[in-house]
Amino acid sequence: MRRKWAIALAAVLAVLIGATGYGAWYGSDQVIKVVHYGTGNTMTLAATKDTVTLTDSPDTRRPGTYWLEWGGAHTQIGDVVSRTPGGVTRRILGGAVPSTGTPGSFSAIPPADPKVSWGLDYSDIVVRTELGPAPAWYVPGKGDTWVIAVHGQNGRRKAAQNALPAVHRLGLPFLNITYRNDEGAPASPDGLLHMGDAEWRDLEAAVRTAQGMGARRVILYGTSMGGVVIGRFLARSPLARVVPAVIMDAPPSDYERVAAFAATRMHAPAFTGWLGNRVAEWRTGIDLRSMNLRTHPPAVRPPLLLIQTDADRQVPVGVARDLFAARARLGWDIQYEEFHGGDHTEAWNVDRPRYDRLIGTFLARHIRS
Repeated sequence: MRRKWAIALAAVLAVLIGATGYGAWYGSDQVIKVVHYGTGNTMTLAATKDTVTLTDSPDTRRPGTYWLEWGGAHTQIGDVVSRTPGGVTRRILGGAVPSTGTPGSFSAIPPADPKVSWGLDYSDIVVRTELGPAPAWYVPGKGDTWVIAVHGQNGRRKAAQNALPAVHRLGLPFLNITYRNDEGAPASPDGLLHMGDAEWRDLEAAVRTAQGMGARRVILYGTSMGGVVIGRFLARSPLARVVPAVIMDAPPSDYERVAAFAATRMHAPAFTGWLGNRVAEWRTGIDLRSMNLRTHPPAVRPPLLLIQTDADRQVPVGVARDLFAARARLGWDIQYEEFHGGDHTEAWNVDRPRYDRLIGTFLARHIRS
């Protein structure tokens, strides 16, 4: 009997260990695996010249300004007008009108390059990184203060364009970059993301490129992990001194809390998030805890505009609140702006006028600082 109990206990332990190991590896994939997204998530149920009705979902019923993309076309859509069983009708703000039955992608980010998204002329340029050429979009402007945009984890350049209208109104040059593992950019040697710990070198190469084109000062704008990339640049690059100001939109600046938050949302113990981070560190050689902006602030700390939504489902809002609360101890001039509603990096979507105003005012204050 004892032997049977011992065998049963060993089997249970083996299952638990196996499940924990699988969960830790899966958790590490969420941190460092390269994924290029682009699948549809909704269907056009009906459309007029003024409205479009989409499949009802938590995404399509969110208030604010979003985009619908399909087959190379797109439309900008506004707030919800009405709801019916299975459908959400939203206002069309501009762009093409999809046909009934068209599958598409409901997205919080602009659909394509600056010309398609905002009607702004731009040039394709190449940034020479240590791993090879990485493409970038350059929107010309006047003066020697530039804005360089850095997108987030497994994102695309188009995801870092929400600041562009405010930047363009001030006449500043705008450079929207790619970095290692992006589509069209070189892969990292191990084929994995390094969550900012290596990607900052590609940002440094972009700053050098901007300097070669006439930039003397560079204001950095980062969305999601792009904020962490900027943090590592400020911590490690000798070029950090040319940065008079920084804007971060929903940076996951405490990966430990982000991992625990993700585990909790999946109804798993917070410990599994911690373990996933440790496996990610083992696979890449990085130290995720050293990238915490609150406990390991960068050597150079220019004025920071920190933006966050209170309903973010990827980065808990407490991460931004705590960084702001620590500003005096850190000796860091931080302006914190919290938006109500909206998911990860969707502050622009839920209140575009306020977002544009904040970006424009902040930039104008620091152009010549």
